[in-house]
Amino acid sequence: MHEENILVNITPQETRVALMRSGAVQELHIERTLSRGLVGNIYLGKVIRVLPGMQSAFVNIGLERAAFLHVADIWHPRNGIDTVTPQPPIEKTIFEGQTITVQVIKDPIGTKGTRLSTQISIAGRALVYLPQNSHIGISQRIPSEAERQVLRDKIQSLVPNHEKGGFIVRTMAEDAGDAELVNDIEYLRKSWQTIEEVGSRKPAPTLLYQDLNLAQRVLRDFVNEDTGEILVDSRETFGQLRTFAAAYTPAVLEKLTHYRGEQPLFDLYKVEKEIERVLSRRVDLKSGGYLIIDQTEAMTTIDVNTGCFVGARNFDDTIFKTNLEASLMIARQLRLRNLGGIIIIDFIDMENPDHRDSVFTELKKALERDRARVTVSNFSPLGLVEMTRKRTRESLAHLLCEPCAVCSGKGQVKTPSTLCYEILREILRESRQFNPREFRLIASQAIIDLFLEEESQHLAMLINFIGKPISLQVEASFHQEQYDIILI
Repeated sequence: MHEENILVNITPQETRVALMRSGAVQELHIERTLSRGLVGNIYLGKVIRVLPGMQSAFVNIGLERAAFLHVADIWHPRNGIDTVTPQPPIEKTIFEGQTITVQVIKDPIGTKGTRLSTQISIAGRALVYLPQNSHIGISQRIPSEAERQVLRDKIQSLVPNHEKGGFIVRTMAEDAGDAELVNDIEYLRKSWQTIEEVGSRKPAPTLLYQDLNLAQRVLRDFVNEDTGEILVDSRETFGQLRTFAAAYTPAVLEKLTHYRGEQPLFDLYKVEKEIERVLSRRVDLKSGGYLIIDQTEAMTTIDVNTGCFVGARNFDDTIFKTNLEASLMIARQLRLRNLGGIIIIDFIDMENPDHRDSVFTELKKALERDRARVTVSNFSPLGLVEMTRKRTRESLAHLLCEPCAVCSGKGQVKTPSTLCYEILREILRESRQFNPREFRLIASQAIIDLFLEEESQHLAMLINFIGKPISLQVEASFHQEQYDIILI
């Protein structure tokens, strides 16, 4: 197996992609046919409400919920590199009922709606086209100033003289030949021309441009010089990808392989087991240590524990080695789970400042492989590492799971004893307000059993106190926290 392979699993309902490095899954991407992500889509929208107090607006782009446009995401033409002129307030820029062209920059996540920008960009393989700007920018991932200048000059020489738009040069452009870059420029300009034509003749709201599907984005965004094979387990998709590659990414053609094996592709490379592990709170480390990963609305916390690791000569070495191993695993889990927003890492406390520096350096190095933008701060006075990871799509857990119907996402339920005492208080409260012939409690088997056994004395005392019978009835479909008190 090559050092880096890409597995593409196709079913009518979803496309799944696994990026493998040295036999281990490094990234997982899932796109469902009925709920494709919206990031990159361009819409003709209608402004339905402007909120000056929040400096934002709601725009109807044809979704169930109105999308959100903040003043900071409104593009304004600038003369040269003008950073001094302040952004005009939103109420001076757009108005209710206005038709505007917008692009989705964030999918709806949890309770937050779709986020929009009026700055349009269309991604190709080697370049990103900016139809409203004439500027040529270079990806920050190309650090060498000399190389940046060479690429800038090359693109300027290839762009037609009458072109009013600009380009951002992606890292892929480093290895691209002139012909490939010219193809990219033509493809992007043609795409924008089509968008303008459709926008001029259709009413708002309407979809003008949809980003490539996941299988096509693999060829555009994921393939690099380290990629060995791209294994596709669907003959139809394999044919479509070959056609797409021949037109836009000819260098990728030889890497495409149609997987015909009897064993499912994701089973063969143990990806299914990895998906199961990714949904767990606990991640075991080879040394015997483990991570606990908890996602909340506000942030993700990662706690590092030594577990049963006793391999080193002394306790300090044990902690240091566990933290080093955890750094690599944390970087991988962030990619696998697609965790974004604020992330707090609680490494095991290290007395030795050199150990702390080494762990932080290892973490930063491991995060360099991440496609998402990551910022990371050194150890805080409390010994925590704080970081942010750009979030544009739902995490894998939010895509594949939903909150537990029993605990509503709390991760715990009240004990049967707690519920018994709650029920006794509720019956007492109702006996003071109402005068029924009898109280009937309908609850789960565990609660009824407790009232018949350990809590039978407390139930008898209440019956005696209120002077009314209390009958018990099991409802098999009720979960532990669910109960009804019926007045008869």
